[in-house]
Amino acid sequence: MAMADTSDNPISPGGSAPGHSDGAPASPPRPPAGLRSLSPRVTAALAGVMLAIGIAVGAAIGPAPSASLAGASRVPLLLPSLLAAAGVGGSSSTATAPPPAVTPQPTPEPVRSKSRGASTAPAASSTAATPAPAPAEPAPSPGPSGTAAPPRALPTISNVWLIELSGSTFASALAQPAAAPYIDGQAIPAGTLLSGWSGVAGTAFASDAALVTSTPPQIVDSIVQPPCPEGAAGAQCAPGTPGELTAADEFLRATVPTITSTLAYREHGLIVVTFGSIVSGSTSGLPVGSSSVTVPSQPPAGVVLISPFASAGVRSSTTFNPTSPKQSVEKLLRR
Repeated sequence: MAMADTSDNPISPGGSAPGHSDGAPASPPRPPAGLRSLSPRVTAALAGVMLAIGIAVGAAIGPAPSASLAGASRVPLLLPSLLAAAGVGGSSSTATAPPPAVTPQPTPEPVRSKSRGASTAPAASSTAATPAPAPAEPAPSPGPSGTAAPPRALPTISNVWLIELSGSTFASALAQPAAAPYIDGQAIPAGTLLSGWSGVAGTAFASDAALVTSTPPQIVDSIVQPPCPEGAAGAQCAPGTPGELTAADEFLRATVPTITSTLAYREHGLIVVTFGSIVSGSTSGLPVGSSSVTVPSQPPAGVVLISPFASAGVRSSTTFNPTSPKQSVEKLLRR
């Protein structure tokens, strides 16, 4: 029986593949060239480049939190670790492109640590914070002369005594000290003399002082010197004679000490003394025993203020303002 031809069999009788020597192992089949995989080193290098590009894009979009592993300041430290994990040594012959420059982003201020170890707080600034200046206090209002005047506290004047003397002016009394020794030596030195005031201004000031400095009830007592008798009996105190001024001086000497000895005067009292023309009421057709007082509206009758709240021995040039009597009270009386 004839043997079959085995020349077409790809396997040799020895069991080896064509093209190989007898006994040599067969190499595994190679994949096509287009499907060949990259080496581990190249893969790690490409991964690092992609990571750096992603970090740069993220930094351009916005700052990353300080706790992120992708912080720009930590990229150089992380790249060797990633390459080592991929099995790529530091002596790789594959050239890797350096990551693009990344602008460092400000990191938040570290929190102060309370532990006994190294402090994480930043060094204290050498420039100390300057405290805000205290607001300046308001300056006092300027006084009449343009200088700063201290604030005045109005006293409580609830009892006022208005004394009307028969005569002409305080200037006449000062010119005749022998005829008016009490006015010249005691009354004027005990109070404030306003020689330019009229009798009407003194009368208005007596009422206004009580109204603007206290609450009701205010008491204003008008005390009028008795008129000089008519006829021969009144020759010694006739108007225009030295006797008229002497009679006024004696009446004031008897009246003022009586008032100043009261508790009402010492606590909240004021005496206002001025001059007027005082005549018997019968000369004007009034009932017998009455008297009539004519107070001049033109200066200079003069006014003397005697009070625990008035300056003693002062001759003031302050004028009376009838539209704002409180200003006059503030200038002449103080607590």
